[in-house]
Amino acid sequence: MKKISFLLLTLGWMITAAQAQPERWQQRVSYKMDIDFDVKQHQYKGKQNLIYINNSPDTLHKVFYHLYLNAFQPGSVMDVRSRTIGDPDPRVSSRIANLKPNEIGYQRIRSLTQNGQPASYEVEGTILEVTLPEPIMPHSSAIFDMEWDAQIPVQIRRNGRDSREGVAYSMAQWYPKLCEYDYQGWHANPYVGREFYGVWGDYDVKITIDKNFTIGGTGYLQNPDEIGHGYSSKTPTNKGDKLTWHFIAPNVHDFMWGADSNYTHEVLERKDGVILHFFYKKNDRTKDVWAALPKIMDKAFDFINVTYGQYPYRQYSFVQGGDGGMEYPMATLITGERPLASLVGVSVHELMHSWYQMLLGTNESLYAWMDEGFTTYASNVVMNHLAAEGLIPGMRPRDNPHANTYAGYLGLALSGAEEPMTIHADHFMTNFAYGSAAYNKGAVFLHQLEYIIGKQAFDASLLRYYYTWRFKHPNDNDCIRIFEKQSGLELDWYKEYWVHSTHTIDYAIKTVEPADNKATQITLERVGAMPMPLDVVITYNDGKRDIFNIPLDLMRGAKPQEDPNAGYTVLKDWPWTNLTYVFTIPRPVGAISKVEIDPSRRMADVNIENNVMGAK
Repeated sequence: MKKISFLLLTLGWMITAAQAQPERWQQRVSYKMDIDFDVKQHQYKGKQNLIYINNSPDTLHKVFYHLYLNAFQPGSVMDVRSRTIGDPDPRVSSRIANLKPNEIGYQRIRSLTQNGQPASYEVEGTILEVTLPEPIMPHSSAIFDMEWDAQIPVQIRRNGRDSREGVAYSMAQWYPKLCEYDYQGWHANPYVGREFYGVWGDYDVKITIDKNFTIGGTGYLQNPDEIGHGYSSKTPTNKGDKLTWHFIAPNVHDFMWGADSNYTHEVLERKDGVILHFFYKKNDRTKDVWAALPKIMDKAFDFINVTYGQYPYRQYSFVQGGDGGMEYPMATLITGERPLASLVGVSVHELMHSWYQMLLGTNESLYAWMDEGFTTYASNVVMNHLAAEGLIPGMRPRDNPHANTYAGYLGLALSGAEEPMTIHADHFMTNFAYGSAAYNKGAVFLHQLEYIIGKQAFDASLLRYYYTWRFKHPNDNDCIRIFEKQSGLELDWYKEYWVHSTHTIDYAIKTVEPADNKATQITLERVGAMPMPLDVVITYNDGKRDIFNIPLDLMRGAKPQEDPNAGYTVLKDWPWTNLTYVFTIPRPVGAISKVEIDPSRRMADVNIENNVMGAK
């Protein structure tokens, strides 16, 4: 009887598991941190209590932390990489090598325990390798307590003190941060200045700092009446020299803050209840443009929420600081002394990262194009919308807001320096190849998908992707599967060609000639190595147009009609192995004004000169 019961229970569990098809597991963290900051020495003492939940099926004998501030020391991997790469980032170059002892960054661990037991550890550059006194079993948790000292470096890349615009502290990548462990194992990559990957979790952070400083960034302030500084109209009653700021940030994978004794703090509450905070140093270069920013970003949120999915947090902060623009959960660091169009542009771009990275938490190091590329695509659309609404003086909407992005990709594709987008972000041979692949080619990936599956399915796919994978860690296959499910088309070929290779697209109209007195024969040629479906648009002398869609055989289907003002015919598939394709239309050559491949320019054809032909 016992054996039968056990067998039934086992079979029941197997059936339930098969039906449920649970999502990929992902780890979970809960941070509590207390920071005591010394603004005179640019140093702080930190205490961290970390609950780590191992949702994996694996037993963990080690854990790893990022110690990002250690990168800002002469001889670090970031320093050496910057000085030896062929096209160094001018913001870094040899600046780290020239830092003095009181200008470097560091994180020095004073103690570390696991469940109350001392843990042995070794620091190698920006990675803390911890050997555990007891393994963390699958589906169990461990508590780590750490104390450390830190020094904030002179601002060089993203974080640091005394920025070129005079901001005191840009506190990004500032605390010992647990590395991510996922289905591919540990991701304990040394910091060379590129991308990030974090564990989803909750943050409870207390920052004690000189009372004259205002703080803005990630998280909800828990004690506004004690703080003032624009969070509350009340004057703080604290009689000491310091104030303790208490922030809570739920379900995020990082925590950033900026601080300055001369921040202007302005607030806008949106109709949906989301509060927008703006922190900047007011001067002749900032006062007018930052005063105009809240209204514009309010309108941006309206459009973004409808187009890309509803923002789920209760606030967002735009904080002047850093070395350009950098995204973080619920906030961004941006340089602020810009013309209005530039300030709006960087604000929109970093805000869009809240969708593509802060909520769709990809491994940026492996899939930088899913972060920067998708954000670039969406930013182009949002900025064009704001221009069309007349919200940015002097800026007009464009028929193709992605034109510059395509030009950037074509520059890469024809440069001889392109590398596949599967290269780990840290290991591209040049900053040019990395940047153009991540931003431009990644953005083209999306806009070209619209061409392949049609705008209606594409727009629905973006929303489906967001609502399916937010608060998770989607990879490239997870992404393309959403577009497959929404469109009903097979798209793995597209991902493999565009992401895994550097093959380019080049199609040509070879001939347009009479088939007989009443018909025209058109011959097309695939010149480039990457196959694609085609829209061939024929314009007649009377101004009417017909679109002939030629599906790729690998797609197993075709997109629906997009343009209701033109005729639409789906022709037989073009086998991907064939270099030429011939079709006939029932109109004489003399009735045809022009034959053109993809006049929408959504297909990234590297040579559009051979895409158009007039009738002979």
